[in-house]
Amino acid sequence: MSFRDKVDERLNRKQKAYEKESLMKNKRSEDYQVIEEVFDRSTLMVIYDFMNKGVIDEIFGVVNAGKEARIYYGKDREGNELAIKIYLTSSAEFKKGMIPYIEGDPRFAHVRRDTRSLIYTWAQKEFKNLRRAKDAGVNVPEPLVVQKNVLIMNFIGKNGVRAPLLKEVKVEDPAKILKQLLTYYKRLYKKAGLVHADLSEYNIMIWKEKPVVFDVAQSVLIKHPMANQFLRRDLENLYKYFKRKVADIQTVDEMYEVVTGGRN
Repeated sequence: MSFRDKVDERLNRKQKAYEKESLMKNKRSEDYQVIEEVFDRSTLMVIYDFMNKGVIDEIFGVVNAGKEARIYYGKDREGNELAIKIYLTSSAEFKKGMIPYIEGDPRFAHVRRDTRSLIYTWAQKEFKNLRRAKDAGVNVPEPLVVQKNVLIMNFIGKNGVRAPLLKEVKVEDPAKILKQLLTYYKRLYKKAGLVHADLSEYNIMIWKEKPVVFDVAQSVLIKHPMANQFLRRDLENLYKYFKRKVADIQTVDEMYEVVTGGRN
């Protein structure tokens, strides 16, 4: 057996041990097909690296599963709660959907177009967008570190139970929540130079009586050729959701004025 074969065999043993000992700490019987789909060899190596560095100490169950990514609940060595987002590297449909949000963004002008490279870029894009939004004063999850298709953020919720989506709760003062969202969007636009591009009641959590905006991988710079179209679509989504909950709600054009200061 060659040296490389021995190394490969050792890695395979580590992968199996990791799946049994680390991923199953919560004693839940995970679907092995899901484990194989998410935790390919490259992803496992990233997880090993994060664990060796102390970024991750424990990984528990899935708190959200979608076509594009899985989000796992975890903790670091200090016991801080983590959201570990792992983008699926086998999603061809995902690749088609992300192209319009990457094209036109000078930060990613030279990215390769194979699926894996695009997904690695997508994870980097979400990390950078979260950082820009956070620095601008927008209430978003704190981005901690990203490597390849793995993004780690602070967990919004407690004890592994995520905060509810806006869609899932009845807020006491919807007018206040809408006002906060428009304030956040103005900061996102004016200070971070970004348009969310997929804002709705499904991408907003309510935590400690405040909205938390998430899923910003698709967010684009305001110079993006479709930024204005995406912005108006976001505001239309807010209007549709809040129109029966808020008396004297602003029109989409008025919301646009609040966010942009009248820029067309």
